[in-house]
Amino acid sequence: MNTFTINTELVSRLIKKQFPQWTDLPIRPVEKGGYDNFTFHLGNEMSVRLPRDEGHAPQAEKEAYWLPKLKPYISLPIPAPLAKGMPDEEYPFYWSVNKWIDGETLRYDNISSQNEFAVELSSFIKELQTIDASDGPAAGEHNYFRGCPPMVYNEGTLQALETLGDLVDTEKSLEIWNEAIATEWTKEPVWIHGDIAPGNLLVKNGKLSSVIDFGIMGVGDPAIELTMAWTFFDEESRRVFLQSVGLDVDTENRARGWALWKALITYAAEDKESESAREAKRVIDVLLNE
Repeated sequence: MNTFTINTELVSRLIKKQFPQWTDLPIRPVEKGGYDNFTFHLGNEMSVRLPRDEGHAPQAEKEAYWLPKLKPYISLPIPAPLAKGMPDEEYPFYWSVNKWIDGETLRYDNISSQNEFAVELSSFIKELQTIDASDGPAAGEHNYFRGCPPMVYNEGTLQALETLGDLVDTEKSLEIWNEAIATEWTKEPVWIHGDIAPGNLLVKNGKLSSVIDFGIMGVGDPAIELTMAWTFFDEESRRVFLQSVGLDVDTENRARGWALWKALITYAAEDKESESAREAKRVIDVLLNE
């Protein structure tokens, strides 16, 4: 069984063995490198991404294959794989070298306005959905079922509600959840990013400048793309965002279900005083009080 520690020393050895032309470039961890992958700066213009474990390993190959095909159709910069690293005795998974995309991770204080950002983000989502998805990877286990009906997580949602008990309004939560699982996407599958969240959205000069980390992209139901409506936007910008994306009410209901599922399982699993639990409870309150 392979055992490895992903750090600067490992990345340096992999680069030296597989891409010796970049051996002399400095390597340092990216400050906010994400969860699914460890990310490192390679010089000033490239980055190295290594899946953290076997469960996330297919993402590097998927991005290497599909991002060059999607890139010509998307106005915003998206990651551009420059090289695919191979598994070896030190690191057992495929990994990637990408062009570095500059920008700050989305925060409330680095955008011009939530309403404007809502329109910018909706434009990306709509643009992605216009790309031919007929040969794309169908949503499923490889992307944690993003793009599938939220019913796939029914058991986990109900278990989280049972665990939380009086900590949340079970009746209201079930109303939202039951509406979410009452319908399915019946149109042709569309491309989805799968993880539209602040950590994967970059900002420059107050505007959305790039969308990164396509590791759980796929084709299916676009409801998962709308969860930012409740996890980030305020009431007015939520309305602007949903109207601008322009999907039907049933899809919005499934999106509420996705947002609720994630918040419930996080709140149920985490220390209630932790930052992640407090944020999950905030999202639950937004959904229940909408």
